[in-house]
Amino acid sequence: PHCGKPMTMSLRCDDTFVEDEGWHRAAERYENFLRTREGQRILFLELGVGYNTPVIIKYPFWQMTSKYPDATYACINQGQAVCPQEIERQSICIDADIGNTLSTIAGK
Repeated sequence: PHCGKPMTMSLRCDDTFVEDEGWHRAAERYENFLRTREGQRILFLELGVGYNTPVIIKYPFWQMTSKYPDATYACINQGQAVCPQEIERQSICIDADIGNTLSTIAGK
């Protein structure tokens, strides 16, 4: 950081992970969103999520894709674009650079 103070990444490796009241409110809104979309088509879009903390995004996305028959799991991740065999029919895994891929999709 520019201030010269020590900096650490927000990783779930100890008790310093940012999981405050705001985080819990956002988690509640997200759970409500999922509940109210049951039976609808939904896209679980994962951009660059690795295996450092897969229980935060990757594994829940896989579980929810499996749970909802009309869901699609899509990931763009260079070197780690994979999904479980159980959801292959519902998945789009792109093993490429995120920026380049999104630019291509946008037609730029």
